[in-house]
Amino acid sequence: MFNSLSDSLDNTFRKLRGLGHISEKNISDALSEIRIALLEADVEFGVAKDFIAKVKEKSVGVEVLKSIKPGEQIVKIFHDELAALLGGDQAPLDLNPPARILICGLNGAGKTTTSAKLALRLKKEGRRPLLVACDLYRPAAIDQLATLAKQIDVPVYTPDASETDVVKVAKDALAWAE
Repeated sequence: MFNSLSDSLDNTFRKLRGLGHISEKNISDALSEIRIALLEADVEFGVAKDFIAKVKEKSVGVEVLKSIKPGEQIVKIFHDELAALLGGDQAPLDLNPPARILICGLNGAGKTTTSAKLALRLKKEGRRPLLVACDLYRPAAIDQLATLAKQIDVPVYTPDASETDVVKVAKDALAWAE
């Protein structure tokens, strides 16, 4: 999903960067492509619509700085709006111990890496995270989580290789953590 979105944005920005002059039509065409890419990446319609409207408002009629190409200016506006949309400031995690966080998603979506990053952040905040390997159908995922946990010096609960009940693994991990 993210690769497809990234590729679509790269193609659109490449077209913009190649233009010596940016017209309102160029901007509208590019924003139309970006809107489609966002929607295809499952960005909620209202969020995509508002985002595109903000980028268009800031792009159309903008005085282009002499030191950069017009396309670069539009890319910068897009980047600034995306950063604002995603929240430029880091929000604190308001977790009351013992907190439990379930991370789920499709294969290859980055759950394992995200889990390790979250555990590292919690560790740096003085908390005591425990990673639990519950992907019983992909032994490599369990190994990957154990490797990442070792790298960041965070404990990891791994089930027996014969275990097939994810709920049991989660309950056993909670008991082990206490």
